[in-house]
Amino acid sequence: MAKLGQGNKTRTCRKQQESLEDVFARLHGELLGALYHLLGNMEDARDALQDSFIKCWRNQDKLPEIENVRAWIFRIAINTGRDHRESAWRRKRQHLAAEEETVVSPHASAEKKVEHAEQLDRMRLAVLELRDEEREVFLLRQNGDMTYDEIAVALDIPSGTVKTRMRMALEKLRTILAPSKADASP
Repeated sequence: MAKLGQGNKTRTCRKQQESLEDVFARLHGELLGALYHLLGNMEDARDALQDSFIKCWRNQDKLPEIENVRAWIFRIAINTGRDHRESAWRRKRQHLAAEEETVVSPHASAEKKVEHAEQLDRMRLAVLELRDEEREVFLLRQNGDMTYDEIAVALDIPSGTVKTRMRMALEKLRTILAPSKADASP
């Protein structure tokens, strides 16, 4: 009888492990992108992503209690990214090679591919110009799909501060990404 109960427990644990792996695999690109924007280079982002997975794995026993697994994973990833950023002063920032930055449809025209790559580059650079606090809130909201209240809890700051940082981030991004008058004239 003990073996039967233990077998069910093992099956449940395997289901939790598989679901964590599945969710993490599904979020891989978004997490990596958020960490890239947070840390400024792909090597550090990949390291932080791996550390994030390990932290999630070690705490997977909490999964049944977690209402929003996506937000939980993003919170762990952003906090891990913060830890990496604090120690990153020793490392030289490297930008990702252009061919690794984008994935474009094979059906898109060369012009559309170039335009898309330029837009992504502009957005990446614009996000990097945000203050760290604004960038964290922006990435948790946009990539982490977290509510302002969830971000406030995750960052241990008032909800009003989250809203202010998000507003400031969006204003800066609009200003940075607004087409210049030179771009508008033919």
